[in-house]
Amino acid sequence: MPDYPSLLDTLGRGAPVSLQGVSGGCIADARIVGFADGSSVFVKSGAGAFREEAAGLQELAAADAIRVPRVLAVDDDALVLERIESAPACEAFFETFGCRFARLHQYRGRACGFATDNTIGATPQPNAPLATDWNDFPDAPGDGADWPEFFLERRLRFQVRLAAQNGHGNALAHLLDRAERVMLELLAAAPEPPSLLHGDLWSGNFITDERGEPCLIDPAVYYGHREADLAMTRLFGGFAPTFYAAYAEALPLAPGHADRLPLYQLYHLLNHLNLFGGGYYAQSERILRRFAR
Repeated sequence: MPDYPSLLDTLGRGAPVSLQGVSGGCIADARIVGFADGSSVFVKSGAGAFREEAAGLQELAAADAIRVPRVLAVDDDALVLERIESAPACEAFFETFGCRFARLHQYRGRACGFATDNTIGATPQPNAPLATDWNDFPDAPGDGADWPEFFLERRLRFQVRLAAQNGHGNALAHLLDRAERVMLELLAAAPEPPSLLHGDLWSGNFITDERGEPCLIDPAVYYGHREADLAMTRLFGGFAPTFYAAYAEALPLAPGHADRLPLYQLYHLLNHLNLFGGGYYAQSERILRRFAR
């Protein structure tokens, strides 16, 4: 039997009897692990912010809105999750998904941010609130007034600084400075309490479970404006129209959401620029120029 993460020994199922590699991951080593009792688990090991991912999955699970894999064990070197065997998508899959995603966004946080920093892909994602420590806020939903500055500083400005460090120059940072006033006005136009966000929802970050129903994976969790989550779903081809119709029926969007959409997509385009290179530069620059004054 090849080497396996020692964390698996804490499950009390004995040594693994099978290890099957899983394709699709671009950071951690992912495998399905079988045991002599017939049970199996999904394990990530190697590179990865495993404790942070586990915290995000557990926060999503607490909302009791959409299924996520149960966290079975975690340490600095590995993350062990419930294995979910996918079935074909159920009838009305995207309607169900849209309705449940709206329910997730009705789970509100004490401020914009999260108790811990985490990652989006391999990129660090700082989540500290701007005003004070996360635990210093009352344990009640915030009003979301901190969202515009949070998104500008913790999301956009962080990414453009990283882009400069990665050799993409300072032009994006200068454009962001020029666009700041317009961006803050747009982001402040639809205030609402911070929603629990998946943070990185595209077609590769959900699966179907054994009933063919939606299950979220690979989150970059924080609390923020729900339009940011929806914007990512539209970036790379989008979901079925029935997803958005069901979402809007369950939790209508504020006027002007289409105007804010490119701002939220900019965060992910900048992240792709930092992860994968210059192919995302022109699109990022074009959005910034649209708002620069």
